[in-house]
Amino acid sequence: MAIILGLLTLVLLYIVIVQISKASDLIKSLRSGDEQGESFGNGALFTSAIGFAVLIYSLVTCYVYAPTLLPKPASEQGVWINDLLNATLLLTGVVFVITQFLLFWFVYKYHYRKDRKAYFFADNNKLEVAWTVVPAIVLTFLIGFGIQKWFKIFSPAPKEAVLIEVTGKQYAWVVRYAGADRALGKRDFSLVNPDNELGINWNDATSHDDFLADEIVLPVNKPVSFNVGALDVIHNFWLPHFRLMMSAVPGVPTHLWFRPTVTTEEMKRETKNPNFEYVVACNKLCGSGHYNMKKTVKVVTQEEYEKWFSEQKSYYYSVVKPSEGNASDTAKVKVVAMADKDKVAK
Repeated sequence: MAIILGLLTLVLLYIVIVQISKASDLIKSLRSGDEQGESFGNGALFTSAIGFAVLIYSLVTCYVYAPTLLPKPASEQGVWINDLLNATLLLTGVVFVITQFLLFWFVYKYHYRKDRKAYFFADNNKLEVAWTVVPAIVLTFLIGFGIQKWFKIFSPAPKEAVLIEVTGKQYAWVVRYAGADRALGKRDFSLVNPDNELGINWNDATSHDDFLADEIVLPVNKPVSFNVGALDVIHNFWLPHFRLMMSAVPGVPTHLWFRPTVTTEEMKRETKNPNFEYVVACNKLCGSGHYNMKKTVKVVTQEEYEKWFSEQKSYYYSVVKPSEGNASDTAKVKVVAMADKDKVAK
């Protein structure tokens, strides 16, 4: 609501300035030369005052609302992203303040006066070189810094990384962990059915110890590797507190890995919020139930993670295998029933 009111205020302010400008132009056409000069000066003063007020408002707003931003990044990669964002904001912010200050100061200082004539020069090589070379150097620094972080973030995951598969669908995330063999079972789209929405190949032995989880649990200070995909439309695997995201595209597997560095309990103390939770959300407008695509992420100690991991049950042995046995028993019963029916008929 505060944002909407702020935007409406700026729109109304703009309309007022435009209407005042039109009225001012009309009055100028009716005044004498001296009165016009005074009018130009007042108009320049008014415009400069409004400009400086907006600049100050912007800076004060940034300062006041800074605490409402996300808490400190909770991953090693998130720190790199934050550093890049801070460097970009610092450089562009300094340029913004300087240029806006000069813009509104010049509006007043160099407004039209009858006894003054503007100085004209065709070109200035030194000035042109300066405003070309300086931005080029700054942008080269930012791009180089960004590329360095990009290659580090999207480098191959360490071999010891916890392997997790996350699949988006309308409107939920399906999470599958690799079991003790540290390998995920193969998938085949031809095997997709209501009882196997991921199309997991249960004939592949590596799938037998995989398990599905209702929440994402990660060990602190250990690398975690996510294989990201989607079943229907484009989703986005977004981890705001870790400053990372990855598109989930049907038929196009994507990958993301990072190292969480702050446990959930530590972040609760950091934010002074006993109800704090890390979350994964969808950052794409994937349909009417988009808001439902939220899942809890827990970062725990290594001991807590190992305890949780040992308590998880293989989906194959707890669901698939028993159902196959039941299906086999049902088939045997049908065969016996048919045999009995034939005996009776004879």
